[in-house]
Amino acid sequence: MWELVKAGGWPMLPLIVLGILGVAIILERLWTLRRNEVLPPGLGAEVRSWAARGRLEPSHLQTLRDNSPLGALLAAALEARNRPREQMRERIEDTGRHLVHRMERYLPALSTIASAGPLLGLLGTVIGMIQMFLGLMDHGAGDVSQLAGGIGKALVCTATGMAVAIPALIAHRFFRARVSGYVVEMEKEAGALMDALDGRPAVMAAAAKPAAPAAAAPAAQPARS
Repeated sequence: MWELVKAGGWPMLPLIVLGILGVAIILERLWTLRRNEVLPPGLGAEVRSWAARGRLEPSHLQTLRDNSPLGALLAAALEARNRPREQMRERIEDTGRHLVHRMERYLPALSTIASAGPLLGLLGTVIGMIQMFLGLMDHGAGDVSQLAGGIGKALVCTATGMAVAIPALIAHRFFRARVSGYVVEMEKEAGALMDALDGRPAVMAAAAKPAAPAAAAPAAQPARS
């Protein structure tokens, strides 16, 4: 293995660094973008229950905001609950853009690795071929098998670049698709909460006040003779 690294020349060093960085990003995103961490099961129904019972204290909203990306989105909707629906929607969309940016963290770097890996590999191969042909000009063709071995060593960089880029490209597409799926589900939960908040006054009044006793029936009038 070390002989192949030396045969590839100096372009192998940035390729190795890119490979290590790509693996680190993939592992970090796999851990961060776990479904239960982004969309805790039952959270949307629990928040709608809060709204129905009027349990909307600042402590509840702060706990919800720190819970998960879905919790942060629902907390934004609850903070704007006294505004018109259109303003509430704008607040949710603004918060959603920030959450998407946070969930897509490091994905541009992963895309760069997928693009730069083959180019660096090709650069290393071209440099190796140039060095090999310059050597042929100085010392002649020599042994054909030695020439073939030199070409094979020069192609090591290309193979390494592709080995770095292919997993990075697959992981990048996978994570983008996962984030897109999460966004759709978060929008669905936010819409359900907005629909629940539309009927908020009647529901919350019923939850906050005890049921009024039934009015006494009017006394029957005595029959006239």
